[in-house]
Amino acid sequence: MTKHRSTFVLTAVLAALCLASLAAQALNLPRIFSDNMVLQRGIPLKIWGWADPGQSVEVSFSTQKKTATAGEDGKWVVTLEPLPASAEPGELNIAAGDQRVSIKNVLVGEVWICSGQSNMEWSLRDTDQAKETIAAANLPLIRQFKVPHVTNAKPQKDLPGDWAVCSPGTAANFTGVGYHFGLQLYKKLNVPIGLINTSWGGTRIEPWTDPEGFKLSPKLNNISELIASADKVHRQNQVAKLDQLEAWVRQSREALEKGLPLSSFPGGIPEHPLNGADRPTGIYNAMIAPLVPYGIRGAIWYQGESNNGEGMLYFEKMKALIGSWHRLWGQGAFPFLYVQLAPYRYNNPEALPGIWEAQLAALSIPNTGMAVITDIGNVSDIHPRNKLEVGRRLSLWALAKTYGQSGQEYSGPIYKAMKVEGDKAILTFDHSDGLKSLDGKPLTWFTIATEDKKFVAARAEVVGNTVVISSDEVVKPVAVRFGWHETAEPNLGNGAGLPASPFRTDK
Repeated sequence: MTKHRSTFVLTAVLAALCLASLAAQALNLPRIFSDNMVLQRGIPLKIWGWADPGQSVEVSFSTQKKTATAGEDGKWVVTLEPLPASAEPGELNIAAGDQRVSIKNVLVGEVWICSGQSNMEWSLRDTDQAKETIAAANLPLIRQFKVPHVTNAKPQKDLPGDWAVCSPGTAANFTGVGYHFGLQLYKKLNVPIGLINTSWGGTRIEPWTDPEGFKLSPKLNNISELIASADKVHRQNQVAKLDQLEAWVRQSREALEKGLPLSSFPGGIPEHPLNGADRPTGIYNAMIAPLVPYGIRGAIWYQGESNNGEGMLYFEKMKALIGSWHRLWGQGAFPFLYVQLAPYRYNNPEALPGIWEAQLAALSIPNTGMAVITDIGNVSDIHPRNKLEVGRRLSLWALAKTYGQSGQEYSGPIYKAMKVEGDKAILTFDHSDGLKSLDGKPLTWFTIATEDKKFVAARAEVVGNTVVISSDEVVKPVAVRFGWHETAEPNLGNGAGLPASPFRTDK
């Protein structure tokens, strides 16, 4: 590509960007600030938008009035002091010179991000008891902001979407898990609930993570390197395509002069390597970055099916995702509650247990919680319909750990330790009060092995707050596994009726 052509193309691009920038300088706010919104109570709240550079902007809500000055890029930010919960509709007013924006029907309560792949996106209309649930959903203090599917190679300033007030006419489009999670919070806390539904079926975890997140784990260096080289690769691809286009124009001119048929057009400028729903950061840039730093209490997450087979590498990716979101929002280690995947016949028996193990390990990340659902899945359907219980189990973690409500168990049994006495393995658990078989039948899906690691079916019996494992085939046990198969629906639980997470004692 000639220097003259490069300069011309660059000048044209810069001119277009400048025109777009100038056109966008009228008083504007991100779409997340719109009618029917819910603001997070009890924390300093960032309100931001764009105006003419140097323009003074005034923001007023409730009894507060704050001012800011738009920077050279037109962006302005104010911080409201922490607000108490309020079910009384308010109005958020923004003024810049003679321009005014009024956002109506604003409530203050608890706001949660609802994210992940299809089991989070799964709408209320397609869940169990959907007809009855939707008919009863006259709940105007619960609202959802639904983010459409969009991607980008670079972090975006804004995204499409609107707040919907929950009613029998709108509830069908709410995330099923998010709705039932929010409903439980609403019943127990008696405050407005805002659900930001940013989810996308079939997506992996990597597209939801920002570049800095991958740097949190050396095991993800290959992804960090891909991101670091993406701009250079894109420029090289653009130059190669422009050279190809220039050659086509030259060949076409020669063909026309000779009366020969034209060859086919070589196509458009290639996409950026990070712009796609399957590319690292591709969804984060368009469906998460524009939401930051909107005030939230925490996030619920239901994802992992598309990363099945990665084993403990998925734990590294969860650390990257959670760490990146914590850094971005700047609210500290806010609650991040997630769903351990349901059993399903992937036809790769030990791959899903590998993800379960990674998800179990993620409880070591500060302020996380995990809902186990091995008892309410469907091994023939990757989208189990009982989203009510999934949402309820997530809410148990939030109510206990985030909102400090005591007196109710929030987790099923979590493996703690094993000791061997003779030919028996004795297992202890956290969250073990009232250990029992959830269906009243003998405990299932326990296997035991000697040093040869050949696992065989085992007898399992609850003795106090322990489970004693044995087998006639094993005289000297060294390891136990529980629920270690993709279709396992084991029956060990606790007095609260919550199932135990699958685990293995051999790492």
